[in-house]
Amino acid sequence: MSQPTKSNRKLLTMLTLGAVGMFGFGFALVPLYDVLCDTLGINGKTQNTASTYEAVIVDKSRTVTIEFVAQIQPGMPWEFSPTVNRIQVHPGELTHAKFHAKNLSANNTIGQAIPSVSPGQGAAYFNKTECFCFNQQPLAASASAELPLIFYVDPDLPESINTLTLSYTLYDITAKVGSGLKQGAAK
Repeated sequence: MSQPTKSNRKLLTMLTLGAVGMFGFGFALVPLYDVLCDTLGINGKTQNTASTYEAVIVDKSRTVTIEFVAQIQPGMPWEFSPTVNRIQVHPGELTHAKFHAKNLSANNTIGQAIPSVSPGQGAAYFNKTECFCFNQQPLAASASAELPLIFYVDPDLPESINTLTLSYTLYDITAKVGSGLKQGAAK
């Protein structure tokens, strides 16, 4: 076999550098995407901690439709759904909702819900004072639980937004946090 020519070595070096550069760019996309979306307010992410509800004047002249969507990670052995799919609220009004979860497997599992709001501009006006998404949700085998959500829509929600869709995706995080249930698991 002949020695690689100088041009072949150069090509191999360029291809290797290109592959490393593409990997680095792909790796950097996630934080860049988060920063861009946070800056522009287009990502639909809600806050990760509870808001404090301070009594505000409820705008009774306006009604906003809140739609609830629930989905689970493919292969997760749970049922997960809102108890109601749609409600009407007045901006500034403290509202209670519930989601139902049931572990269909014979094993203890732990779930974690990740929320998003559509349209993305509405996420800044959707405030959760209590949400099951703030904590991991351990369920014993065949157990079920009612998962609470308490929220209000900021009265400063732009008039052009009449409907907010709150979507939760439930992920199985049992393997990430260890096997078995933590103390206080629903039974």
